Amino acid sequence: AEHEQEAVQKRTFTKWINSHLAKHKPPLEVNDLFEDIKDGVKLLALLEVLSGQRLPCEQGRQLKRIHWVSNIGTALKFLEGRKSVYRGSPIKLVNIHATDIADGRPSIVLGLIWTIILYFQIEELTSNLPALQALSNSNSSVESIPSSETGSPPMKRKVVNKFQGNAKKALLRWVQCTAAKHHGIEVKDFGPSWRDGVAFQTVVHAIRPDLVDMEVVRRRSNRENLEDAFALAENELGIPRLLDPEDVDVDKPDEKSIMTYVAQFLKHYPNPHHSETDGQQDEVPSEGVFRSTGKRCAASPRGRGKPHRQISGEVMSSPDVFQAFKSFRVQYEMKKKQTDPLLQPVHKEGKLSVDQALVKQAWDRVSARLLDWHIHLDKSLPGPLGVIGAWLHRAEMALREDIPIQHAHEETANVLHRKLEQHKVRSHAFRYIWMPIILLALFNRSTL
Repeated sequence: AEHEQEAVQKRTFTKWINSHLAKHKPPLEVNDLFEDIKDGVKLLALLEVLSGQRLPCEQGRQLKRIHWVSNIGTALKFLEGRKSVYRGSPIKLVNIHATDIADGRPSIVLGLIWTIILYFQIEELTSNLPALQALSNSNSSVESIPSSETGSPPMKRKVVNKFQGNAKKALLRWVQCTAAKHHGIEVKDFGPSWRDGVAFQTVVHAIRPDLVDMEVVRRRSNRENLEDAFALAENELGIPRLLDPEDVDVDKPDEKSIMTYVAQFLKHYPNPHHSETDGQQDEVPSEGVFRSTGKRCAASPRGRGKPHRQISGEVMSSPDVFQAFKSFRVQYEMKKKQTDPLLQPVHKEGKLSVDQALVKQAWDRVSARLLDWHIHLDKSLPGPLGVIGAWLHRAEMALREDIPIQHAHEETANVLHRKLEQHKVRSHAFRYIWMPIILLALFNRSTL
């Protein structure tokens, strides 16, 4: 049973890591967690994505063990320098040493990744929930943190050694308040309560009621409910699929794996019942707001290239779609100007507050979806214009890419040379292949 639990955690944590490393420049991927983490390169990349800070890293094709230990040591030191949102004191890494990670010891590696997930995702997200204050008799809410950061004596707390328990209780409370209680379902834990898949379905239903028929859910098997919930969350809500049905439909589902997955919903939809816009026009647009706008405008990349789609009985033509995009873009720019000044670091060390980090994450998601929408529209232009639109976006992305500074200057020079050659090829193709095609198409149209 212990081996199976370790295997589930390894799969879940690997998928969680890859969902974040996909945002790294350049994107990275972990295939075998226990092997790929040994040199510390991808570990540091993960921490960079999560924190938004640049960390020193030894890189190269022939790194030796001394470099591995150095990289891992940098990562551990960075973690120990951060503060727990609950306690306001530094993060403690118990029995986690750089040499053990460099050896790829499974239990130590999984313990380290769980610590990162707990602090960077579950604890930060749950500490911002209003319901947290009711979870204990202590002042362990986010409002108590400034006292420790300004140098005043920390307040005595009954739960000072139970911050993990608080994060767990807060996450469970979020599920109970936002999903389970509306369907008369009792969720007591992050283990057996999730085995039949109904709890996952209620969370999806709380965010998008149109996706789930609870009467059908109650008649299906565990595996069917689990598969359907995971697929809906991934395809319709953009929640990375960290679990598989066979991971959960067991006598003792792994608690940490389920917590990691459920926290993804809290990250993307902190208030599920308001994800489809409640007329709160002054709030920062959430991903749910963007999605509903994208549906209304029929410009989602899921349109699979169709020139127009039937939305709520109304067919939107290409000009209408573009006009809708333009209108949303104007609103986006106006809201962003109002929000940017609020995202300046408030702490002395230049870190964002939890509230600021959540807002920034929401804006980053909206910006990414807006860019996807723009690319989709340009690719949908008629004839060769669509090809040119796609080419222009690829060229812009290439020009925006950062050139990673390698440990060896020769490698950096080689990367820079390859980028320049790619740009030359693209420019040559545009000038000598696509430009004549466009001119010919325009000439033929004018002579008709």
